[in-house]
Amino acid sequence: MKSSRRKFLKTTAATAATFQIVPRHVIGGPGQTPPSETYGAALIGCGGRGPGTYGGMVRDLPTRLVASCDVDKGRAERFASKDPNAKVYTDFRRLLENPDVDLVAIATPPHWHALISIAAAEAGKDVLCEKPMTRFIREGRAVVEAFDRYKRVFQIGTFGRFGASRSNNSKLVHKIMRSGVLSPNPGVHIKKGGLKIHQWSGKPGLKPRTPPDTLDWDLYCGPSPYKPFDGPRVGGTHRGYWDYEGGGLCDMGQHHFDPMQWIHGKDDTSPVTIEAHSPPSHPDVTGMWAWVELIYADGFRFVMDSTEWGPRYSRKQEQRITPDLLTPKQLEKVNAMPDPEPLLTFAEAVKQRKKAGGHPEAAHRAACILHLANLAIRLGRKLNYDPDKEVFIGDEEANRFIDVPMRSPWHL
Repeated sequence: MKSSRRKFLKTTAATAATFQIVPRHVIGGPGQTPPSETYGAALIGCGGRGPGTYGGMVRDLPTRLVASCDVDKGRAERFASKDPNAKVYTDFRRLLENPDVDLVAIATPPHWHALISIAAAEAGKDVLCEKPMTRFIREGRAVVEAFDRYKRVFQIGTFGRFGASRSNNSKLVHKIMRSGVLSPNPGVHIKKGGLKIHQWSGKPGLKPRTPPDTLDWDLYCGPSPYKPFDGPRVGGTHRGYWDYEGGGLCDMGQHHFDPMQWIHGKDDTSPVTIEAHSPPSHPDVTGMWAWVELIYADGFRFVMDSTEWGPRYSRKQEQRITPDLLTPKQLEKVNAMPDPEPLLTFAEAVKQRKKAGGHPEAAHRAACILHLANLAIRLGRKLNYDPDKEVFIGDEEANRFIDVPMRSPWHL
């Protein structure tokens, strides 16, 4: 009896050690997703737009917050507090070494967008990046090449093109433009106001200050020139400095022109002539301008009319693309074309391992619209651009702005 009792107790103890009660969220079950089926998500750049960018990335995906990163450690800690297990970093390179991170939201100022996106792709992460995609043109091409090479998913942080792509009228315009039946194309799209030109104009000559103790100012500057710290260089007002962004035009422009670019079938090309009306530009900070006209090879025009300074744009009237512009034979050709493929959201692209609707090439071409406009403003003359080679024609000075030198040790 004693022997049997000891054997029973040993067997019971062994069984208890093997089969323990495990919380439902660990093994899954009704209403629960196990960690093996969730994506580890991280945010780089936790101020301003950071939380919203992260929210856009994790929408419709089962995720858990794994890490946050910011050059201001306090901001990173505040965001990481959403999950007691989330790790905090001040250097994005250390975050990208974390094997538990699958998805990265990037909400730093734009001078960091390209380098962090490329590093994330190299590390095997999928990326949702805030707009504007880049600070200069060559960066965008480098991002396109990196995501193609590493087969990762990229989505720009603007979503207007998804709604546009579901509109029957927009799909018809898209087909008309892609058909090439209108040559020369009479279309003119004018964006009047709404680009926050004065709001995000920079203030030159501010007195240098000591950076806050919590801010790694050297890492904040990163690939941009190391300048003395002053308050407006961080926070939303960073948009007023050429070192980090391109004023209100770049802040708001990709929101507007990203869907317009898809509607008008220009996701794979750029304007060929660019002309602006503006006062002389300051070399360090963004300023006011009147209008910019960008013309594509087929004659189609995008126009930015700031409405905040100088004369209004009056060269052309708005001319929408409609079936009325087509002959019966041309309309027959357009109607025979298949509808464009539905655009995949970031979540759909991650799950299916396909390109998202705001993929690198489309996002790069939309950012180019803004960069080309700003260069016409800064240089004060008409520019001629080759959208295939992505260089200016016969303009050495303008070409120096295509691939801006980066501060050591940063490079593309």
